[in-house]
Amino acid sequence: MTEQTDLWAIERALRAQGHVRICGCDEAGAGPLAGPVYAAAVILPDGLTIPGLDDSKKLTAKKRDALFDVIRSQALAWAVASVDAAEIDATDILSARMKAMQLAIDQLDPAPGFTLIDGNRDKGRSAAITTPHQTVVHGDGLSASIAAASILAKVSRDRWMIQAAETWPEYEFEKHKGYGTKRHYELLREHGPCPIHRRTFLKHL
Repeated sequence: MTEQTDLWAIERALRAQGHVRICGCDEAGAGPLAGPVYAAAVILPDGLTIPGLDDSKKLTAKKRDALFDVIRSQALAWAVASVDAAEIDATDILSARMKAMQLAIDQLDPAPGFTLIDGNRDKGRSAAITTPHQTVVHGDGLSASIAAASILAKVSRDRWMIQAAETWPEYEFEKHKGYGTKRHYELLREHGPCPIHRRTFLKHL
């Protein structure tokens, strides 16, 4: 991805097929041991240039925070949704990811005409993407809309975990955001799980 215009190739092709209000959707937090999984859905104006827009994983936290505000101010529509740890345990992480993404899509106003879903999955055992869509492997690095959604989802989840650290400071969530770092496992062995830990993810304790 060397030029900003590369990020619009998928959207341009869909518009050429007659699709309008193309939405990008991505999630953050599938892998952590604690906290919710977040998803975001974003409809950007056709061809909008947002300098620095990229897959959230390739950006610093400071850059993500800056883009978070730009995306929200310039998007035609955006929404964020989440599924908590208890529901992840009660169902499964794939279903929780699909539910969070569909919840985000359903909040968009105006509603999207077509949705690009990051990854290669569009359904789990108990939830699925039900709006017209296609999956895009590595979409957060290939589509402007999905890249924007990846940033909104990641920043929203990180901020939630930082707030959670105020309630459960002994786990240092503000540092690792719930991911399974060596330090997080040390703190889990010392304190045991708290209410926002995903019990189904803690089989190696």
